[in-house]
Amino acid sequence: MILAILRALFRPSRPSRGMPARSRRPGPAADGPRPATSSSPTARPPSSRPQPQRPVEPALAQTPTQPADPIAPNPRTLSGKCYVIDGDTIVINKTHIRVAGIDCPELDQPWGKKAKFAMVGLCKGQIVTAHIQEGMSYDRVIARCTLADGTDLAAKLVEAGLALDWAKFSGGRYRHLEPAGVRKRLWRVAAKHRGKLAIPQAQDS
Repeated sequence: MILAILRALFRPSRPSRGMPARSRRPGPAADGPRPATSSSPTARPPSSRPQPQRPVEPALAQTPTQPADPIAPNPRTLSGKCYVIDGDTIVINKTHIRVAGIDCPELDQPWGKKAKFAMVGLCKGQIVTAHIQEGMSYDRVIARCTLADGTDLAAKLVEAGLALDWAKFSGGRYRHLEPAGVRKRLWRVAAKHRGKLAIPQAQDS
């Protein structure tokens, strides 16, 4: 009898036949944590495509600056028919031009007028091109002047014995063209180059 009582106490309870057993729904803990939602648009992952790199320019080697040729032509030029003022000064398109590298006697000095007439003869009916250089000389631009065939006007005047090479500005470019004895004949010009003759401000440099 004691055995029957013990069996009755530990017998598992059975659901009543009229009531179906309620199935247990798993809670949020059973399913695991739900992923958090965000109202912001989905961010795109960074592109794995390699970005192009700007090429590095190689450093330029610095070359030593060469001294400029005293009468080297400048890229600027002026061309046209000219009017002659004196042996080493002409006018092209209202621009007064000092012929570079030489020096002629002044009009009031011996051989001055002959130098002017020689320049007139060279330029008459010709197109003169002035290769303008840096610097000014008494409100005149400085230029190497040539004719259409390449004739250098300064060289022609030195060859004729009507101008001297001015080494201070020419670097001695025309010295070899000077006739023998010309520096004695144009002694005033030669003295000016040596600093032995005072030059009025209004006159040529």
